[in-house]
Amino acid sequence: MKHMALRPLEAPIRVAEIICVGTELLLGDIINTNAAYLSQQMASLGIAVYHQSVIGDHPDRLKAALDDAFSGRGRPAADLVILSGGLGPTYDDLTKETVSNYFGREMFLHEPSLEAIKVYFEKTGRTMSESNIKQAMMPEGAVILPNAFGTAPGVAVGDDLHTAILLPGPPFELKPMFETSVIPLIHPFCESVLISKNIHIIGLGESDVEAKLKDLMVTSINPTIAPYCGNGEVRLRVTAKAESRESAEKMCDELISRVYDSPVGDYIYGIDIPSPEAALISQLKELGLTLATAESCTGGMMGQRLTGVSGASAVFLGGFMTYQNDVKVKLVGVDPQTIQEVTEVSAEVAEQMAEGTRKALGCDVALSATGYAGPGGGTEKNPVGTVYIGIATPSATTSLRLYYRNKSRNYIREAVASRAFVAALEAVKNM
Repeated sequence: MKHMALRPLEAPIRVAEIICVGTELLLGDIINTNAAYLSQQMASLGIAVYHQSVIGDHPDRLKAALDDAFSGRGRPAADLVILSGGLGPTYDDLTKETVSNYFGREMFLHEPSLEAIKVYFEKTGRTMSESNIKQAMMPEGAVILPNAFGTAPGVAVGDDLHTAILLPGPPFELKPMFETSVIPLIHPFCESVLISKNIHIIGLGESDVEAKLKDLMVTSINPTIAPYCGNGEVRLRVTAKAESRESAEKMCDELISRVYDSPVGDYIYGIDIPSPEAALISQLKELGLTLATAESCTGGMMGQRLTGVSGASAVFLGGFMTYQNDVKVKLVGVDPQTIQEVTEVSAEVAEQMAEGTRKALGCDVALSATGYAGPGGGTEKNPVGTVYIGIATPSATTSLRLYYRNKSRNYIREAVASRAFVAALEAVKNM
């Protein structure tokens, strides 16, 4: 592919803006995942994104959005604007026409694109409509980006200072087009790369993590540290900007090492791991161990999340959903006298659930959870939000009391599952 002849090489792309086009996005009929994807891609190329917008299928509003982006009204001016959507065959798909008019370009019929659209229809066994010819109309002087998964080609058009790249709206078309066509197109104009690595923490709240790392966060300019939280987990995103990927990764690793050496280090369960369950399954596979679960308040969520990891069948044998007390007794052998004396929400019952599961299924590691996810229930000793996790291994059976104050039922269930997986990871290391 030829490099873009729309701007001189000495004019790098430092700032980009993302405009997603489509009234259906404003109405909430479609979730706008393209903006997140494009922002991530810009970050990896070292291009700053200070603003995103969603515009309906309206030429005047789209033109105003382009004016704002390129002029930098209230924000740094964009060198590059990436637009998604509005490249279809219908009358209200006007992104290409509006951008062409914005740069003062005439439209012409691009025969290779028309031929590609015809071939696409033939391959899919459909008849091409006359309206699809509209998708082959292109601005003069534009770079055409082929679409291997749909009918709408992408377009790059602009002048010596500004570039607009138009991409189709469907993500399954947009993503491969970006990766195969857009990256090679704009990479020569990128001055640096941006690399991010994620530190995953469970057992500390966001405010606790920030308090322990405040000085490091404040003094770290490049790389930077940014905290995020959700479902009982805190994630620290470490981001470095450098001239090469290798240099940026080294900078990230050095800062991550400092976080490990801090008071937060004991609560880190992994770096760039998709989820606690993925980390647990990976560790169990490596050690050749098996796992099973017994769940009460989590209602099968641990099993659901474990089986959502590809390859879980190699280590996860199955689980019991023991919501009622008599089921705890019948299926995993909890002593009814224990329930009567200390209630089902207790360390003793959690441990018996885990031990009973190990015996019943013959697994190496068993996890259990019993508690009050709310909004009803609870006692003075164990109010709503109290959950006990049980962990049974060949070497020991232990439990952990968790308390989530003023959290929703679903938050508690998700957080308990995550904490249970991390507890299992720690137990396996001590076997």
